[in-house]
Amino acid sequence: MEELMRVLEAIRESGSISIKDLSKKLGMSEAELMSAVLSLHHRELVELKKEEIKYCRLTDEGREYAERGLPERRVADFISSKGGEVSLSEIRESFGEKLTSIALGWLRKKGWVQFEKGEEPKLKLLRSERGEDEDALKKLLNGELRVEELGENLIEELKKRNLVEVREERIHRVEITEKGKKIKKEELEEITRLTPEIILSGEWKRKKIKRYDIRAPSAEIFPAKIHPYRRIIEEMRKIFLSMGFTEIRGEIVQSSFWNFDALFQPQDHPARDMQDTFYLESESELDEELVKKVKAMHERGGEIESTGWGFPWREELAKKNVLRTHTTAITIKYLADHPDPPIKAFCIDRVYRRETVDSTHLPEFDQLEGVVMEKGMSLSNLFGVLRTFYNLMGFENVRFRPGYFPYTEPSVECEVYVEGIGWIELGGAGIFRKEVTYPLGIKYPVLAWGLGVSRLAMLKLNLKDLRYLYKPDMEWLRRAPICP
Repeated sequence: MEELMRVLEAIRESGSISIKDLSKKLGMSEAELMSAVLSLHHRELVELKKEEIKYCRLTDEGREYAERGLPERRVADFISSKGGEVSLSEIRESFGEKLTSIALGWLRKKGWVQFEKGEEPKLKLLRSERGEDEDALKKLLNGELRVEELGENLIEELKKRNLVEVREERIHRVEITEKGKKIKKEELEEITRLTPEIILSGEWKRKKIKRYDIRAPSAEIFPAKIHPYRRIIEEMRKIFLSMGFTEIRGEIVQSSFWNFDALFQPQDHPARDMQDTFYLESESELDEELVKKVKAMHERGGEIESTGWGFPWREELAKKNVLRTHTTAITIKYLADHPDPPIKAFCIDRVYRRETVDSTHLPEFDQLEGVVMEKGMSLSNLFGVLRTFYNLMGFENVRFRPGYFPYTEPSVECEVYVEGIGWIELGGAGIFRKEVTYPLGIKYPVLAWGLGVSRLAMLKLNLKDLRYLYKPDMEWLRRAPICP
């Protein structure tokens, strides 16, 4: 009872306080405190409320601008240092095309400059008073703040510029009631545990017995669980293992030979450019016999009815090491080492491409690759494998549309139907061309597919931003359901 009164007195002093702050004030655990608060709540001495508080913090770009100044501020200061008027070309020369373009848009919007037309366009500085956006960025340098401290409208503007991000936190707050303000200690006393002594003495008749409510809310508990993305990857793995497939792994660093050339991808293909692929300084030694066969296939079609690509094939390009751009490099190498059927293998692993980071693209992501090699395999067998996989992943409607890939013919794109969104493309598939299999000594049809793991995970977890799969957002991780 002493403990209950101590909690009530602490709430009386504050009038309204969060459970977290009350826990610190009294030196009690939140679980222990919640039990006392619920007891007071049932007696109508306090009110228990849930609140959602929004906090904002700087993004990496926002931190850079907070430290160095917004683009429009830096350009405005530059114009001021040049006497209040400067040519557009001089600004571009000093700040670069990208920053100048950003700055000009905001200088116009804020009405800080006037454009002077002529042979050489110039910018005349009209004013450059410090804005609330700059003040907000400076404040956020010290750590995150509540959105209401800075204003919803301002934060929305900064969010549009990708300078801040917002997180929501749910908290329990407890408030004293009028009854709670007036109650005395003796009125709080109640029997919490019936003992033989209390029953025999008849004390239970004179005192109030604590009421137990089985419907009363309890403190939230967040048990340990597997990361939602890892759980989906494990689900995919179990499906293919249950279908009799063998899981294979391979090195992240691959030669261009296995990543591109062995898959009959021409050496002038755009995907092999530096802007699409991470090249390393190291090189790999190649099997001379395989090099001869792949070279012949690329240049003139080898010994089959093919014309190849019809231009010289360079071994020095094939030796260059890359961070693998797809896990097909793993499966094709596995087939080369195991050319005799039957083969059913799959690989789920990370791949790397030079992508601009946004809500649907990352420079590293996961891919699910698989192959089936057996006599008499056809496109209908491929459809059967993939339709079974997607059905087991929870997608009832699956369809295949014609596609194009350099190393499969025929090629198809796999799509699933999602209620409220429509048809979503989740990967490519097909049958390896003879130009791929013949140089490796493979004599039978090979069904092959490469599926996007992260895109499928976004659908399963109802996410709109791919980056959430990798963010250490504890609130989202705690509340993400175990069974979506």
